[in-house]
Amino acid sequence: MLALLLALTGLVGCAETGPGRATTREIQTLLDAHARALLARDEPAYRAALDPAYAPTALTVYRRLAAVPLDDWSYRVTGVERTGPDRVTARAELGHRLRGHDRRPVTGARVLDLTERNGRWYVTGERPAEGAPRQLWEQGDVAAVHGTRSLVLGAGRDRARLREIAAAADRAVPAVAGVWPEDWARRVVVLVPGSLDAMGQLLGAPGDSYRGIAAVTTGETKGGADAPADRVIVNPDAYGVLGDFGRQLVLTHETVHVATRTHTTPSTPIWLSEGFADWVAYRDADRTPAQAAPELRRAVQGGEPPVRLPEDADFSFGGDAESLARAYEGGWLACEMVAERWGEERLTAFYRAVGAHPGREGAVENALHDVLGTTPEEFTESWRTYVREQLG
Repeated sequence: MLALLLALTGLVGCAETGPGRATTREIQTLLDAHARALLARDEPAYRAALDPAYAPTALTVYRRLAAVPLDDWSYRVTGVERTGPDRVTARAELGHRLRGHDRRPVTGARVLDLTERNGRWYVTGERPAEGAPRQLWEQGDVAAVHGTRSLVLGAGRDRARLREIAAAADRAVPAVAGVWPEDWARRVVVLVPGSLDAMGQLLGAPGDSYRGIAAVTTGETKGGADAPADRVIVNPDAYGVLGDFGRQLVLTHETVHVATRTHTTPSTPIWLSEGFADWVAYRDADRTPAQAAPELRRAVQGGEPPVRLPEDADFSFGGDAESLARAYEGGWLACEMVAERWGEERLTAFYRAVGAHPGREGAVENALHDVLGTTPEEFTESWRTYVREQLG
């Protein structure tokens, strides 16, 4: 299972006048040099921006980042607040790109504390903004495994498990490319934290929200070429109890979201994005609908077939696991029906058409008319009949 999560944006600072403007420029200049030193692996230059009391903490993260193939690291100061005669708190957007994988940076909101001595500013602390995610390298030593089409970064995980995940991701990429051949880099980045709670930290949310969820794909559903890079984040507890088939299914599903990111927008209902990802994952699998949709089958055979397509709220984590499973299964069967009756090319064209619509209202309706030649009412009734036929 996974979810499409909106990326957290940087906090906007208060307007500044007079000396405040100079402070912002000075801090931006300091952080620019700090970032360049990190990329160049120039420890003395990196240390030069650090207050001595904070240096051991910052240098621990600096050394952990040696295992991470960074292509870019930058801060963009978004606000500065004076907290004392010689102290400020700066809000910034931290962006990083991974070499060979990211077309666009992953960004996160950060808070930095700084102090001034002898006319120069020094960093005394750095942390995620409230509600913003932590980074993997803040959780422990990082191990990197490079697959042929994947990069797997783990903290607190053994390399054997990371290699297994890289192999599954490498198999997922061509499987997804066979259905969605264009508009993506055909590479995937997977993060493997040490625990469920650590997974929650990477997502800026309580870990319990993802209990039982094997993986989550992060990304901003704004569509277009400027969409930030995705990360697949594995729940080591839930993923670890799956068999080989389940693990491959999860990684293929996640990779679909990476591939379709630029065409997944606020116009795309979750039943379509999740259903399409499951459809690709199950496409070449030897699984019957009854095996792939057990919760929905139980509802149908219990005399409670669905009356509508799943709504976005039905995909909320942390609620009824059976209801969540039925939502995923219902979306998958909707996409399976389109592929069976209209063909796979029409299914992918339908997905693109929905995402290209300027807003949610009318997106599905117009795509149903233009691509499939049907109406929402006809489509829903056909889906209900299809569900009963496949699972009854």
